[in-house]
Amino acid sequence: MTRMPVLFIGHGSPENALGKNEFNIIWGKIAREIPKPELILCISAHWMTRGATAVSSAKTLKTIHDFYGFPKELYRLNYDVQGSPKQAAEIAGLIKSDQAELDNQWGIDHGAWVVLMNMYPEKTIPVLQLSLNLDLPLHKCFAIGEELSGLREQGVLILGSGNLVHNLMMFNPEEEPFPWAVEFDGFVKNKLNEKDYRALIDYRKQKTAAISHPTDDHYRPFIYAIGAAKGETPRFFTEKIVFGSVGMRGAIFS
Repeated sequence: MTRMPVLFIGHGSPENALGKNEFNIIWGKIAREIPKPELILCISAHWMTRGATAVSSAKTLKTIHDFYGFPKELYRLNYDVQGSPKQAAEIAGLIKSDQAELDNQWGIDHGAWVVLMNMYPEKTIPVLQLSLNLDLPLHKCFAIGEELSGLREQGVLILGSGNLVHNLMMFNPEEEPFPWAVEFDGFVKNKLNEKDYRALIDYRKQKTAAISHPTDDHYRPFIYAIGAAKGETPRFFTEKIVFGSVGMRGAIFS
């Protein structure tokens, strides 16, 4: 079986599910370039838990419209996909760095489906989601990524979906990228190229970290992804910063 890459995608606005733009066109192109997955395991910024890491175990993952104030057509979009309770249990069993549990209530949130409906619109590939345990320190998130890395040999695409700069309080559609956003995005790029995982895990030491990530929910999926791809050199895509304060950088590791 072909070994799958690891992806981190800056998913940005839910409106990236509507029409075609510079970001979702590239996501679709990547899907055509890589082997077709047997299963997709998505770590999204929009499924947060406390006390344990959860794996979605429903037979069907129902579309969650977990946003408000957007065009009505977004709420009509449907990306209900097949789950895999058996593989969810197997994946939970691989996690040693945290308590892992199955969750048959969670569906598929927009951090996952906005990306996947552009990559795999046919909805024929089973999808699982892995939650972000907000009580877990980042070095253990990285370790979970390492623990799940072997899934790649089984045809599983590990996909982290967040944003490497994410400050919605500073969001401005008319604004050029803020200097602090450019600086932090450059820090991530440089440290990833250097494979300096400790610096990326300890990112709060950077002077621009607090303004780039008032909370770390959109950064955490990146840590799982680089744990699963430890030692591999990234190929970057969609490196743009939009609305002044949202980093759309993506990376593929293979």
